[in-house]
Amino acid sequence: MLRRLVALAICVLVPTVETANKGQDQAQISTQHHDKHRDEITQLPGLKSDFKSRHYGGYVTVDELHKRNLYYYFVTSQGDPTKDPLVLWLNGGPGCSSFDGFIYEHGPFNVKFAKGSEHSQNGRVVLHNNPYSWSKAANIIYLDSPAGTGMSYSETHSDYFTNDTHTAQDSNRFIQGFLKRYPEYAKNDFYIIGESYAGVYVPMLAQAIVASNADGQVPHVNLQGYAVGNGVTDDEVDGNAIIPFAYGKSLLSRQLYEDLMQACQGSFWNATDGTQCAKLLDSAYSDLKDINLYDILWTCYHASKPRQQALAQVRAGAQGRSWPLGGSVRPGVVPTWSDLLGGELGHVPPCLDSREMWAFANNDEIREALHAQPISKIGRFDECSDRITYTHDTGSMIPIHAALVSKGELLSLTYPISTCIIYSSDQDAGVKYMT
Repeated sequence: MLRRLVALAICVLVPTVETANKGQDQAQISTQHHDKHRDEITQLPGLKSDFKSRHYGGYVTVDELHKRNLYYYFVTSQGDPTKDPLVLWLNGGPGCSSFDGFIYEHGPFNVKFAKGSEHSQNGRVVLHNNPYSWSKAANIIYLDSPAGTGMSYSETHSDYFTNDTHTAQDSNRFIQGFLKRYPEYAKNDFYIIGESYAGVYVPMLAQAIVASNADGQVPHVNLQGYAVGNGVTDDEVDGNAIIPFAYGKSLLSRQLYEDLMQACQGSFWNATDGTQCAKLLDSAYSDLKDINLYDILWTCYHASKPRQQALAQVRAGAQGRSWPLGGSVRPGVVPTWSDLLGGELGHVPPCLDSREMWAFANNDEIREALHAQPISKIGRFDECSDRITYTHDTGSMIPIHAALVSKGELLSLTYPISTCIIYSSDQDAGVKYMT
């Protein structure tokens, strides 16, 4: 719309606010289109076939002042990207990269070391298409969150001191930025899925999105549901699960289990040091010290003798009953593997062989193709970061799940979540399943 002003017999065309806003919107759309085009991944060193769909990777800035940037890898659906769901995937930790899920679980590629290549960070990897990729049915975003995790970073060091609340806020800002860059996906059904400590990330982000939607955020996020696998939920519930789980899998003797039930009365999560309950729990954890926490039926990969010795020492001590060694997450600063095992030994969770991921994510040519910042700027990629100090500040997730799925009211907001799945493997002793 144009408004005509006549002065001195000269017709001057003055744009109204509406026209100016249209101009700004068009400029913004142009910038977003440029950012999307810039982020498209067109080749990957080591890839032995064509991409099955379009891939994008890059950064969304969630704090301009602090220059806090979250890295994402976006795989469009091999089906119908315009109609298939949009899924955000989050690994746990806190501070562990979603490249774990990308490379070892449901990403678009199977990543292996090239024949004859050194099986180390400096090795050469080859990529083949994964026939079981989730991208066969959905558009998948793999997000490194919070800043300091994986490829994500901030130029303000204080940002590496964070918590559940700030992480949810930043992830919501990321989604906003992502949908502005890819507006064609704003109407797709949106789901959040994650595992382990993402048992906190996922419902907290769902809550943040619903609250922001109620406040009129634009674009509106079409959140339809979420799922959590073997997720952190509640310190008491999670902490009481290990003994029944281990006994049910024949990892503890009947005598020790019965003694524990009598001494602890079924409450194992908060035993007082020096009590008979605590002493028996130490015996139980000692029996489990050589078990692969993440798959009790699989071997435990140690990588080195010092790493094996450090893990055995920690499991035998007072910290052996705490997170992330099978105990529950308590309020306050959450211990990392680096805290427990020491810097170099704690960059990969115990028992896991993540050498392919290290080689993939620390290769200079691959990082350039991914549009990730170079090692010289943000440092080496680690599966689980030792750069962040993370505080669990939100308590139990049970009331948040209840509010989200019941469509009840929390803080006067109605939560329209149509689908929620809480699922668990019966072989994961890190965060146990409940019967």
